[in-house]
Amino acid sequence: MSLEKNSVKEYAPMLAMAGIIIVVQMIALLLAAPMAANDMRAFEDPDSAANSIYYIILVLAFTFVLLVAIKRNMKWVIQLTILLAVGSTMYYVFYALLSIADISPLTNNIISIAVAAGLTILLYRFPEWYVINTIGLIIGAGASAIFGISLSILPVAILLALLAIYDAIAVYKTKHMIDLAEGVMDLRLPILFVIPRHMKYSFIEDSFKKEEGKKREAFFMGLGDAIMPTILVVSANVFLVQKYGAELLAGFITIPAITAMAGTIIGFIALSVLVMKGKPQAGLPFLNGGVILGYLAGVLIAGTPLY
Repeated sequence: MSLEKNSVKEYAPMLAMAGIIIVVQMIALLLAAPMAANDMRAFEDPDSAANSIYYIILVLAFTFVLLVAIKRNMKWVIQLTILLAVGSTMYYVFYALLSIADISPLTNNIISIAVAAGLTILLYRFPEWYVINTIGLIIGAGASAIFGISLSILPVAILLALLAIYDAIAVYKTKHMIDLAEGVMDLRLPILFVIPRHMKYSFIEDSFKKEEGKKREAFFMGLGDAIMPTILVVSANVFLVQKYGAELLAGFITIPAITAMAGTIIGFIALSVLVMKGKPQAGLPFLNGGVILGYLAGVLIAGTPLY
């Protein structure tokens, strides 16, 4: 009985992370329609596979800049860049949400800028774990929705496959992703979700030093692990309805989008089993692989073409 209780307690943080992924996906699905209505697309042609290559190049360039900044002890560059990206993403999210209400664009702009700026300042001044998680949910769902309405299913699948390969190389081969994560940890930015083991835990006071024989006080999940598979979930919900009609919908979500969500969680469970053994793992091969397989299962169930 006690072994059972210990097992549940040990895996509780993983269950919380799975819950975070589901919440990000649900919010992203709800944001997709108002963002599309306000033309918040990142690419003009959603069907172009070249968009996936542009995205990968952008990721590589951004990673290179971050690694250079870490090596030259210029972490303020990282902090400024990420805070600006966080603030602008939150602006788009709040603008999309407020556009549903009957208010003028000027009023919407003023409120959205004020709220986004206020939350960004709060993050900078008080980066506690619950502030980081809340803002992470907002920008994670917002970024997923923006790219989900900007890329149709085939470009998204190509992007996720390429990112899974890149993540595996970056974690297992070159290990620069581990160096990057360790280098930006003390900046306490919303590039990850923090799941504490106990409510007294403080992310601000955490030194992140590993002490032998002592369990870590919190678990961490990269924001990208929630965003990347969610892009396909949103894309499957938007573009299948556009091409094949609303009969695919089960409520407000298509069957392939539902199974893509389920595939993400199955991939996450497989990832969690390995993570609990204590070694750093590349998340995207499991999560992206799971969401793609889940999408394919949904297509077979719904009886639609692949894309």
